[in-house]
Amino acid sequence: MNRTHIKWIPVLLAGIFFAYQYFSSEKFVNPETGRKSHVGLSTEQESALGLQSYRQVLSEAQAIDSGPEAEMVKRVATRLAAATGTAGAGFDWQESLIRDEKVNAFCLPGGKIVVYTGILPVAENDAGLATVLGHEMAHATSRHGAQRVLQQNLAQTAMTGIAVSLSDMDYTKQRAVMGALGAGTQFGVLMPFGREHESEADHIGLIYMARAGFDPQESIRFWERMERQGEAQPPEFLSSHPSHGHRIQQLQSWLPQAEEEYQKANKS
Repeated sequence: MNRTHIKWIPVLLAGIFFAYQYFSSEKFVNPETGRKSHVGLSTEQESALGLQSYRQVLSEAQAIDSGPEAEMVKRVATRLAAATGTAGAGFDWQESLIRDEKVNAFCLPGGKIVVYTGILPVAENDAGLATVLGHEMAHATSRHGAQRVLQQNLAQTAMTGIAVSLSDMDYTKQRAVMGALGAGTQFGVLMPFGREHESEADHIGLIYMARAGFDPQESIRFWERMERQGEAQPPEFLSSHPSHGHRIQQLQSWLPQAEEEYQKANKS
């Protein structure tokens, strides 16, 4: 590459702003794992965005407010919310069941939980649903969304600085370089962070469900049922989620810790 094609001042300025964004951001220590991270949103901003998204989802969906399925969701979510301890103490927990065939559920920042009816047949029982909701609630209490906001902002700063530095380069070459860097950022940085967050949510969610008195062994059976759903998964390095098989292996390694929490819950 011809050095005359590169302007170094934009790279330097982007580097300075990158460092400022990172070191001025709020620090967060996960109370369950002790893992330290930086976040790009305050808890107030997270809660406001979570509430806004929750209201938007409910305005466009058919909510189920009564019946055995709605009672199941409320029962499981209430027990899990109590098990989040200090991490979820400031959350305004709410849960909604949506009539939809999607095999999915999520928990927005601030504690707004949405469960689609399509996941209930796979969950099968309270402990199966606790596997799902414990995982999703752990994303919220671990502030993974705010961490991803900062990661995306940092990546955008870096890519902008590089793009400006290459502005004198031939357009075709510039596109090729930026495309390669973009793919490298996505697969080498952002997706691994996503998989790290997923694994952390699996671990903490397993502890939450055990602490709430749900059999942690059911988490293995749930993911085995998910694996039998037969939906094709991309290779793990091309995905922000661990493969079902890897997920099951990790859960099995964490079961001794979860079993201790489960035994304590049964004695209390």
